[in-house]
Amino acid sequence: MKKHDVADLSLASEGKRLIEWADNEMPVLRFIRKTFERTKPFRGMRISACLHVTTETANLMRTLKAGGAEVFLCAANPLSTQDAVAAGMVRHYGIHVFARRGEDKKTYYRHIMWNLDAHPHVTLDDGGDQVHALHTKRKDVLSGVYGSSEETTTGVIRLKSMEQEGALQIPVIAVNSSRTKHLFDNRYGTGQSTIDGILRATNILFSGKVVVVAGYGWCGRGVAMRARGMGARVIVAEVDPMRALEAVMDGFAVMPIRKAAREGDVFITVTGNRDVFRKEHFRSMKDGAMLCNAGHFNVEINMKELASLARSKRRVRELVDEYHLSNGKRIRVLGEGRIINLVAAEGHPASVMDMSFANQALAAEYIAKKKGKLEPKVHTLPQEIDERIARMKLKTMGIRTDVLTQGQKKYLASWREGT
Repeated sequence: MKKHDVADLSLASEGKRLIEWADNEMPVLRFIRKTFERTKPFRGMRISACLHVTTETANLMRTLKAGGAEVFLCAANPLSTQDAVAAGMVRHYGIHVFARRGEDKKTYYRHIMWNLDAHPHVTLDDGGDQVHALHTKRKDVLSGVYGSSEETTTGVIRLKSMEQEGALQIPVIAVNSSRTKHLFDNRYGTGQSTIDGILRATNILFSGKVVVVAGYGWCGRGVAMRARGMGARVIVAEVDPMRALEAVMDGFAVMPIRKAAREGDVFITVTGNRDVFRKEHFRSMKDGAMLCNAGHFNVEINMKELASLARSKRRVRELVDEYHLSNGKRIRVLGEGRIINLVAAEGHPASVMDMSFANQALAAEYIAKKKGKLEPKVHTLPQEIDERIARMKLKTMGIRTDVLTQGQKKYLASWREGT
């Protein structure tokens, strides 16, 4: 079994410094790590994670190892790996890491296979590629897996589809469904880090730009809110009538993409679906329009159709490709159409990932405790765990809340008192 595959182990010291820096902003996960050091919920277990290889993920891996697990990690996206962090995990923390920034598709899936060669008891996913591999190419490993957890909206969509078709054979905790995950990570994390990625890739001024946000889920809300905060005029495109109505009530213009395509300067897709921006939209866009994807997979912008319309392509900045269309217009794609906040920036700030990865750590513990008792379907973490994480986060921020009096509790539990 391969122990690791990273780009450059000489970067390990730099990676360790970066991991420690992020750890300063993750007090909830530090508390869980100290608890795991004492209780050892994963003693004798192997855990394989397919996540973005970032400083925050490194601290989650440290936490799982503190709980007694042997930990394996591969990347959830070919361009999201921070090579120094990968090296630091291997050399300083004893994590088995299979990830290199910019790895090709063949290497990406080979790393997932090496991750599963560990015959894990618990798996963690970001997008569902590892769970998919378990059910298709590595059924030999499946029988030994107690359960898995999933970090993203995209991954949960895939898993629910598997469940509906009767294909899901292990229990999976939808971490993304926890309120302390999607209400904060998706909205505030994606909102800030997406804008950060666009700015690092382009150095544009948002103020005065027309920004089109496709999708108004929690991630889309966050992106739209941050873009408006930067001075942009924001247009939202949606297929869900309720979300479209919310966007209107939140003060955004709402229109179909085919109409927004003629107005936008920057286009950001955050849907979890494919072909959101496609041929008919590219033809209508302004000269110099910029496109990027804040969804997990690189299918939201139809890159093949864009290439078919282009008479030439050139790289104008490190992470910006300019397509010169046959109609004379130039379309600029950021980060090769991959997840922009991790390709061009560093992903979500550690302080918000503190809650997300607290959910991942406690989901792994929950799976270990419930071994053999959970049905092979998509589950959510119990509400008490969600609220526990919220209380821990508030405590680390020095914030206290009110407590219901006995009279208030009695009133809320009764139907007898009225006007």
